[in-house]
Amino acid sequence: QEELVESGGGTVQSGESLRLSCVASTPNHYSMGWFRQTPGKAREGVAGIDTSGTTFYAESAKGRFTISRDNSKRTVYLQMERLKPEDTATYYCAAWPGSAALFRSPAGVRDRGSWGQGTQVTVSA
Repeated sequence: QEELVESGGGTVQSGESLRLSCVASTPNHYSMGWFRQTPGKAREGVAGIDTSGTTFYAESAKGRFTISRDNSKRTVYLQMERLKPEDTATYYCAAWPGSAALFRSPAGVRDRGSWGQGTQVTVSA
């Protein structure tokens, strides 16, 4: 069974940084991505990356977040800078076959991919 395990969440103040990590047992040719969800809202895609390192970002993440991966460690990272209170959410990583651009469709990823259990990020004002 494919498994993804996130880590690195926590509570920080506005303007600070965090780096999330996700170790996956999925094949290295899978695209990977980060998503986030707050209570009562739909899960949204934050960023996606394919096996060659091509990246895609949601508008809310551009310029502040960086997604990267280390295939030798089967790990994907999300470096988050200048965090804002509105970034507060549970962050999930996922891996799926196909285009990394699919991160914009969490439902599409859910249909074909695997998910981690989530890690909480809280940004205080």
